[in-house]
Amino acid sequence: MQIVVVGTGYVGLVSGTCFAACGHTVRCIDIDEKKVASLNSGHIPIYEPGLAEMVADGVEAGKLSFGTDLGSSIPDADFVFIAVGTPARAIDGYSDLTYLRAATDEIARHLTGRTLIVVKSTVPVGTCDEIEDRIRAVKPAADFDVAFNPEFMREGTAISDFLNPDRVILGGDREHVLGPLHQLYRATVPRDVPVQMVNRRTAELIKYTANAFLAMKVTFINEIAELCEKLDADVVDVAKGIGLDTRIGNKFLEAGPGFGGSCFPKDTNALVRLAQDAESPLRLIETTIDVNEIRKRQMAGKVIAMCGGDVRGKTIGLLGLTFKPNTDDMRESPALPIALALMDAGASVRAHDPEGVREAQRLMPDVEFADDPYALAHGCDAVVLVTHWQSFKDIDLGRLGALMAEKVLLDLRGVFAPEDLAEAGFASYSVGRPATSQRRAPAGAEAEPPADIVTPLTKRIKRSA
Repeated sequence: MQIVVVGTGYVGLVSGTCFAACGHTVRCIDIDEKKVASLNSGHIPIYEPGLAEMVADGVEAGKLSFGTDLGSSIPDADFVFIAVGTPARAIDGYSDLTYLRAATDEIARHLTGRTLIVVKSTVPVGTCDEIEDRIRAVKPAADFDVAFNPEFMREGTAISDFLNPDRVILGGDREHVLGPLHQLYRATVPRDVPVQMVNRRTAELIKYTANAFLAMKVTFINEIAELCEKLDADVVDVAKGIGLDTRIGNKFLEAGPGFGGSCFPKDTNALVRLAQDAESPLRLIETTIDVNEIRKRQMAGKVIAMCGGDVRGKTIGLLGLTFKPNTDDMRESPALPIALALMDAGASVRAHDPEGVREAQRLMPDVEFADDPYALAHGCDAVVLVTHWQSFKDIDLGRLGALMAEKVLLDLRGVFAPEDLAEAGFASYSVGRPATSQRRAPAGAEAEPPADIVTPLTKRIKRSA
């Protein structure tokens, strides 16, 4: 089939590449001429394992191409997928539909024959209705339909998630719309993958609801981790114990410093605004957002506590900067508020990440960057593991400690066994683990950074596009 994908961001590029890998002919369109030129030269603007190789294979096979001219691509397309960004508006948290509306208007100008427009961008409920109205206003007699097909790809495993999904959701308000889209996915994903066909508004809400529920699950286990520390229980065992219950499941039960990334923060905020406008507030999701922000600040406080309640003049090393491993995405990463809180408290911050340094240098200009974990540790008063990259699990703790001024390590992801840290001579903190197996914070040390440290954080963090 002939497919046009509008937008070459994370969703558009991965989706288009995977469709091409399945034998469809795909043309990816973007208004950014430099980005398109870069893609045509073989440079991939995002880090996603396996993506560069798949793009190269698709281009070589003649199944995948990139361009800026949408008008010449639409007439032959069986499907036009819209996959442009819908970031949260900084002023109020609502989804910014500027790029989506611009893409819609451009598509409308070039419609000729029968066209099925499929929205993959995450959008508020009712957006597909707006898209249809906008196109009708430009081309009243156009033969087209609008469907919604949410993506459920996780950064770091996006290719596998697209080709072997848990489910496929197809949203359309006319029966004949969903047939061709269903046929497309039956030729793309394994036949045993469930396909749910619903109306557009339901499909739009499914996407937001899924992300909000997962964000709530992450926040729940983080709160339980804090309770475990107070009661000398182990959150790893608690998570395993409840995860064995099939009604709960074991995914998204890893305690950590709070969720980040391109989806959970944006989508939970957008859903809260949507619910408030509908006069049906979602108190659980509102609380999830608040608790997650507090959680990030608490992590900086734990570092300060482990350093005796004062980090002025000390050097703190951050291992991992991206919001999760196997991506270069720094959006809403816990590393940002942690680093800024420590610097506001008087510390110097040094950091290392396998893939996120380029973006981190733009967002964190006052941080020093190291090429590897051992260069990071040299002369540090404490090292904080923030992102659980696989390579960090193989760190030689003895060598790391020998390079540090003070052997203090905070494991915010539960990567290291507390007994291994003790054997290597570290005073340690491990998230959600019994205090008896690690160093307790000194009596009187602050549990979280003072308010005057926390307040300026939102002003100092540079938001990524």
